[in-house]
Amino acid sequence: MTTVNDVMSRDVRTLPPTSTIADAAKVMDQLNVGVIPVCEGDTLLGMVTDRDIVVRAVAQGLGDDTPLSRVMSTDVRTARESDDLETVLAEMAASQIRRLPVVDASDALVGIISLGDIAVKGQDEEDVGQSLGEISAPA
Repeated sequence: MTTVNDVMSRDVRTLPPTSTIADAAKVMDQLNVGVIPVCEGDTLLGMVTDRDIVVRAVAQGLGDDTPLSRVMSTDVRTARESDDLETVLAEMAASQIRRLPVVDASDALVGIISLGDIAVKGQDEEDVGQSLGEISAPA
């Protein structure tokens, strides 16, 4: 059985909720990513995506000094390191989620798992392709 631990990305860059959307955008640009976990220490408080910045901040006329706490998503689904990869992939498809933060048994952030991680390291192409289709389907 392949688990999340086998394929997840570690050493995830996080930002505190007091960081600004400008800070998040700069980090996203530097790392070429579209999501940053928002944490206090290793406790996950939320996630901010490039879409959150555009829809919740720019479209609303908020300045680039707006704290992440105002625009981040707080109802965040997570995966556990020990979760079965096929189950997580099915959950990602059902919820139309492309990436999940990974937490340990004490709910500390330990990584992130994305469809790319699964495609490269974990599942056969047909399963990933089908899941991508389900994730990308209009809601």
